Amino acid sequence: MRAVWYEQCGAAAAVLHVGEMEKPQAGPGEVLVRVTVSGVNPVDVKRRQGGRGAMASARVVPHFDGAGVIESVGEGGDPRRVGERVWMYGAQWQRDYGTAAEFVALPAHQAVFLPDGVSEAEGACLGIPALTAHRAVFAGGGVEGQTVLVTGAAGAVGRYAVQFAKQGGARVIATVSSAEKERSARAAGADEVINYRTGDVVRRVKELGGGVDRIVEVELGGNLNVSMQVIETGGIINAYASEAVREPGWPFYEMLYQSITLHHILTFQMPEDAERRAVEDISRGLATGTLSHHVGEHFPLEEVVAAHEAVAAGAQGKVVLVV
Repeated sequence: MRAVWYEQCGAAAAVLHVGEMEKPQAGPGEVLVRVTVSGVNPVDVKRRQGGRGAMASARVVPHFDGAGVIESVGEGGDPRRVGERVWMYGAQWQRDYGTAAEFVALPAHQAVFLPDGVSEAEGACLGIPALTAHRAVFAGGGVEGQTVLVTGAAGAVGRYAVQFAKQGGARVIATVSSAEKERSARAAGADEVINYRTGDVVRRVKELGGGVDRIVEVELGGNLNVSMQVIETGGIINAYASEAVREPGWPFYEMLYQSITLHHILTFQMPEDAERRAVEDISRGLATGTLSHHVGEHFPLEEVVAAHEAVAAGAQGKVVLVV
């Protein structure tokens, strides 16, 4: 099969290879998927660069997310699933081979039915962004009647988070960095949008009602000062990234006396019941057409280097490889 791989961490052009390798087989409890679209996430780029620790094996086929068609099922699997269109998540988690290949084997529950009305490129947008967003909204309980602040609301995670928070009955305030991103956040359903480059987030949030009950946070360290000024006593911060300030300094007593709860959100370590609820809600949104996606630039498999470089440069929308 045709596949992408790397055998050492480094720059995309230096370490990514495209060529032939042996087709995998579905093991017990697994399915083999013929991949049509592979999603490229920032974490895929960072792992390839070496920014998420050393390689776990001598050769890695990257990418966690994707979409395709089930080719075969492993021992104990349901043969009726053969031919089913699916979206995939976590394909490379604690495994050597991800979705940047013509075929991938993964646990059967991580290949989820994809309705006919949803394109495979849209299916490849889900995975890490949608699961992270769901957990980042609902870790700590439901949000009905609450005010939720979604930072970076035009990003892959943020845009889904806006939608899940609205579906959960929350009022959503979003922060963005441009007029184009403001339009994206409003299209996702945000009630209020603040451009943090041109406006005062703290002042504007207070004008809109005084404070927020929950924060879906894309930049924990960089935004912590603002967060502590806008969050209500007893509020919750659900943080899934902190790139600008990788080791934040905690205002411990301020958080203590405001009874602020902080959750660290990592899709790969979601509790099983939270993962199940997320997949159910995503599937419901796909079936009803109430979950929208932001598909970005498409690249053929052979142009994987350009795809990784586009993600590293901050491409808008989910960059995908057409396999």
